[in-house]
Amino acid sequence: MGISDRDYHRQDRREGGGFFSQVTPVVKWLLIVNLGIYFLDVFLEDRPLRQFGAYTIQSAVFELRIWEFVTFQFLHASVGHVFFNCMGIFFFGPWLERWWGAGKFLIYYLLCGVAGAAFFSLLALLGVLGDGLQTPLVGASAGLFGVLIGVAVIGPNLRVALLFPPIELSMRQLVIALMTISVGSIVLKLGGNEGGEAGHLGGAILGFILIRFPWLLGRRGDPEIASPKRVSPPPLAKLRPRTELEMKRDSAVDVILDKISREGFQSLTPEEREFLQKASSPKESS
Repeated sequence: MGISDRDYHRQDRREGGGFFSQVTPVVKWLLIVNLGIYFLDVFLEDRPLRQFGAYTIQSAVFELRIWEFVTFQFLHASVGHVFFNCMGIFFFGPWLERWWGAGKFLIYYLLCGVAGAAFFSLLALLGVLGDGLQTPLVGASAGLFGVLIGVAVIGPNLRVALLFPPIELSMRQLVIALMTISVGSIVLKLGGNEGGEAGHLGGAILGFILIRFPWLLGRRGDPEIASPKRVSPPPLAKLRPRTELEMKRDSAVDVILDKISREGFQSLTPEEREFLQKASSPKESS
């Protein structure tokens, strides 16, 4: 069964419903929550939500504020930050949600985000990122990169038209380019967002593992293919004793058929034709 034949790949088109009518349920709420929390945090003085939920190694690991592994995924640094993350979730999230199903997609997305924070912490503690104990990590990018790698593994030849630069790539090419940028930024210390790039890689790494081994989330890699129903052969006609009259009739029929075989149908007399017609007529079952 090809990927385009699966139920999760078919687009559900609804009449009306506005912007959110084309997205799947979990993706819709991810967009609402990400945008809502960002603008609420900006509206409140001193951005208290970010202060409460941003991930740092010091607070999340050493001070056991373990909720930060999840809460940082819904906080963003700027309008552009939240906009581009939401745009990526909007375009690619529904595709993967149909593959996983709503519940497992949400778990997958959040786990990729957690993996982003964990990989960021690992590289920071190893000294790759410098002194990152107090560096805050925010954004949905780790979960988004998990989504991107998932779509690339399932549908590597899907075509993606980028706005900037205005080129068309396959999903495989897009993800390879993004991973290369992330690795290059960390190794060469480019862009000043090495911590964020580490989060991207962490989300992508776990996403790749979960897509390749979906049983880790309790999902089989391929949907079950229903076997065709067994069709029983029609029952054989019940055998019953043949009467002496029926045996004589059958013998007469055999004689007539032999005559047809030797001399042709035109050799039959009117009486033989009438007898053969009666013998071949269906009888009501008793």
